[in-house]
Amino acid sequence: MDSFDFYIKLGFEHISDFAGYDHMLFLVALCAIYRIQQWKSILVLVTAFTIGHSITLVLSSLDIVTIPSNIIEFLIPVTIFLTAINNIIGSSQGDQSSKMNKNYAMALFFGLIHGMGFSNYFKALLMDSSSVAMPLLGFNIGIELGQILVVFFIVSIGYLFLTKLKVNHRDWNVFISGAAAGISLIFILENKIW
Repeated sequence: MDSFDFYIKLGFEHISDFAGYDHMLFLVALCAIYRIQQWKSILVLVTAFTIGHSITLVLSSLDIVTIPSNIIEFLIPVTIFLTAINNIIGSSQGDQSSKMNKNYAMALFFGLIHGMGFSNYFKALLMDSSSVAMPLLGFNIGIELGQILVVFFIVSIGYLFLTKLKVNHRDWNVFISGAAAGISLIFILENKIW
């Protein structure tokens, strides 16, 4: 059980460490359009992201899928950019249910890409490559707990700006999503693959 706790702690620290700012920036972009009252939808969204990266962690750990790290390091900021642009452009199109379903699908798909970013770190941590299941479960639980903490912090900041400082929700979304898009463009240019 000690190694299971070890992997939970590693997953938690990996996502909540400020050195993993690209994953935090993705969570910021992912949550920019939501209010604290939509916490259930936010949890489903973050869980969809976790399911996505769990799938690629499994596939990568079993050496079924391998993608060069330079491509993944390029694609991660692309997912942030696309999420931010979707927040600005896509948030006003369609009914609420179809928007949520699209956001869930995007989070799941982008989780696949982010999972490849986690995979090299996770594979380096594996003490024994013959037993991947328990370390993988622990690592994913730790990442999910870390993401929930980060999301709680992001949504709480949003709550303060939206309710206490009376910032317009659309303005908040455009500001946060625009900042995330701008930062992700810098990351894209730094990690260009052409």
